Amino acid sequence: MRRYLGPVLFGLIGCAILVALGVWQLQRAEWKAGLLAQIQRGIDAAPGPLPAAVDASMKYRPVTVAGTTTGDELLVLGGTRESGAGYRIVSGFVTDDGRRIMLDRGFVPEDARHAPRPPVSLQVDGNLHWPNEATSATPAPNLSENIWFARDVPGMAAALNTEPVLVVAARVAGDGQGVTPIPVGIEGIPNSHMGYAIQWFGLALVWAGMTGALIWRIRQRRF
Repeated sequence: MRRYLGPVLFGLIGCAILVALGVWQLQRAEWKAGLLAQIQRGIDAAPGPLPAAVDASMKYRPVTVAGTTTGDELLVLGGTRESGAGYRIVSGFVTDDGRRIMLDRGFVPEDARHAPRPPVSLQVDGNLHWPNEATSATPAPNLSENIWFARDVPGMAAALNTEPVLVVAARVAGDGQGVTPIPVGIEGIPNSHMGYAIQWFGLALVWAGMTGALIWRIRQRRF
């Protein structure tokens, strides 16, 4: 029996560690699901006026703004399942109380890229947002074609001469000029912890199998 003691202890300790990691990831998955539900409730709350001072801690806050687009806009390359490739339209927007902010009006398909979108008065319900889309592989904006490859609040604000404040439209009253709003949602926020839990539990099974195989080999040597 002494020759089995080491492998059995090694197997039990390894399995216990791997199972504990799997349980921890299940707890993390539950925590993340609760956090996402909380974010969604905040997104869906009744909109209020745009705060006088805005910062990134207000991400997803629902707001309502009224004003006029400036006619200046940036095209952010993207796409939707329904329409395929196209662009998000990020426009300069002057509120009725004189603030210059940015308005993510939504999506237009590729063939509407050059459609005229002159200044227009709009009433917008939407959400403050600071998208984190750029990576080390994201190309710099193609300024000659006015095409951006990720939303960058400080960079777009400098290009449009606005405050670094972005409102993503959810509902628009007024002439939408063919732009379809894409409301903020939690779809892009990953919750991968369940997958990690399955991996740890799978490794625990493999560890147990390897331990069993080792014990079997030790037993075979006796004969």
